[in-house]
Amino acid sequence: MDLAICLLVFSVVFGTGLMLVRQREAVPERAYRNLQRLTHGSVDADGDSIMNRRRAKQREALSWLYRMNLLRLLENSLWQAGIYMRLSDLLLIIVLMFGAGIALGQLVVADPLIWFGIGCGMASLPIIYIHIRRKRRLKAFALQLPYALDLLKSSLEAGHSLMRGMQVVVQEFGDPLGGEFRTVLEQTRIGLPLPRALEDMLTRVPEDDFRLLVVAVKVQAEVGSSLAHIIERLAEIVRTRQRLQAQILALTAQSRLSGMIVGLLPVVMLVVFSVLQPSYTYTLFHDPTGIKLVKLALGLDVLAFLIIRHLLRPTY
Repeated sequence: MDLAICLLVFSVVFGTGLMLVRQREAVPERAYRNLQRLTHGSVDADGDSIMNRRRAKQREALSWLYRMNLLRLLENSLWQAGIYMRLSDLLLIIVLMFGAGIALGQLVVADPLIWFGIGCGMASLPIIYIHIRRKRRLKAFALQLPYALDLLKSSLEAGHSLMRGMQVVVQEFGDPLGGEFRTVLEQTRIGLPLPRALEDMLTRVPEDDFRLLVVAVKVQAEVGSSLAHIIERLAEIVRTRQRLQAQILALTAQSRLSGMIVGLLPVVMLVVFSVLQPSYTYTLFHDPTGIKLVKLALGLDVLAFLIIRHLLRPTY
């Protein structure tokens, strides 16, 4: 018990200290990350990225995870969420949260399986936070994109170049769209071709609507065409797609809410019976067979909730 308390206190204090240090180093770290983004497209004579080679040497200890693309996906999620921190710091936070969950479980119950479950739940909190940040950032980018396309189209029709139109977009729009286009302009200033810079931006902002713009710019650079007319049609397509997505979400809202209610209903009923009539649930929480049934029921309920959520997820 004393070891669990010490581990919990250490994890909380160390994690808090790490976050404070990260906030204090936010400005130089952001500058370092921006430099990494600018040099991400630099290619040597063999065609490989210089920064990728340097990263590969630093990741030899976790090479098996990179072969499984686990850390690569996590790192891409960090970039797409707009969180510029080292992957090692994130892994350290996850490990500390897992240790804090194990310690908290030891303080609450005496079952090692529940300890492990609580530890996994707390370790997944940073990943859930990154997923939420990523989803919000991509949604904000998608909402800004049609207006940015209109501004690019107007700039091209006024006789300006595409680079000048991007400069106007950077001046008129904030993050995330303005910041991403600013990175594209900085990459082109150091010699990276515009189509390649847009492709790098597409990896940071994996939006299907923006992919259409990247394809249009590449086609215009290779064969030549009226880019203003293409961007005008593209803005109409993006607005139509977003309108259809909103309609699909509205039409499936009732089914998705029903799925959530069905998934949470067993847990709610168990809590209600435990409060109103404790004798009904006494065997479940005090008998060894009842405890096993509760664990099995919780696992099956989580599985059913995930299956229902997957089935009711709208696809575009």
